Amino acid sequence: MALGRVSSVALHAFDATLVEIEANVGQGLPGVTIVGMADTSTREAKDRVRAAIVNSGFKWPEGRITLSLSPAELRKSGSMFDLALALAVLATDQISSDRLRDTVFVGELGLDGRLRGVRGVLPAVVAARREGKRCAVVPMANVDEATVVGGIEVGAAQNLAEVVGWVRGRRTLDTVDASRTREPVTAPAIPDMGDVVGQEDARYAMEIAAAGAHHLFMTGPPGIGKTMLARRLPGILPTLTDEESLEVTSVHSIAGTLSPKRPLITEPPFVAPHHSTSVTALTGGGTGIARPGAISLAHRGVLFLDDANKT
Repeated sequence: MALGRVSSVALHAFDATLVEIEANVGQGLPGVTIVGMADTSTREAKDRVRAAIVNSGFKWPEGRITLSLSPAELRKSGSMFDLALALAVLATDQISSDRLRDTVFVGELGLDGRLRGVRGVLPAVVAARREGKRCAVVPMANVDEATVVGGIEVGAAQNLAEVVGWVRGRRTLDTVDASRTREPVTAPAIPDMGDVVGQEDARYAMEIAAAGAHHLFMTGPPGIGKTMLARRLPGILPTLTDEESLEVTSVHSIAGTLSPKRPLITEPPFVAPHHSTSVTALTGGGTGIARPGAISLAHRGVLFLDDANKT
């Protein structure tokens, strides 16, 4: 009987929890069982993991394999456990290193061993740092958002073979996606309240709302300038602190709306859903990992409900 153990991260709402993944190879008819309150997409990982291991040139263990995701009472959703599951299997008899104990592994595997990007990498890395892990290994597609978290080493890989080589100490992992041209990162331009001529009462109300984080109701005929003023409200809000930036960016990471060119959101967001949007689109929801709605995406920023009487 052989046992392998690695760490990954599970998402729940807007937070993340460290998950210990254990692989046990025992006697019995060949087969794979995943235990630990895993959803369908996570249970399907056993087929992806086996194909990825074999197609990456490694040996699939013979015998009965049990994969346990702990804590067992925490629901596990999504494909972000694929990489950790594969390494746990390999750790039963093919790899062994102190790096496995100090690192969290996140990423989806293709059948050929390629690492695919997943949602929620930023809160996963934040959780790893909080739990005292020294390093996080993520797909190359997610390296930009992962490296905005300080206090933890981040390594990115293109495939399973690169990760195994790093665990064995035979190679290093990149922290930059060399396949993408780097451009200077600039925050998007926010319309300036100083450009507004007149509307003294409305501007004064905006300033009071911004200073005290108050809600604001604007009424008036079409074309009077309500939307113009609302779009300038983020420009007079306080700049986000480092921790607030991580909070906001984590929400957008889970939603899958982060731009590769701007992995860290540093300005208060402005979200303006259409008046015909559904309740689910406003509040968020879905099966497995819930997708944030417009209300959550506007966290620490402005949620503008135009034509609210029609919503």
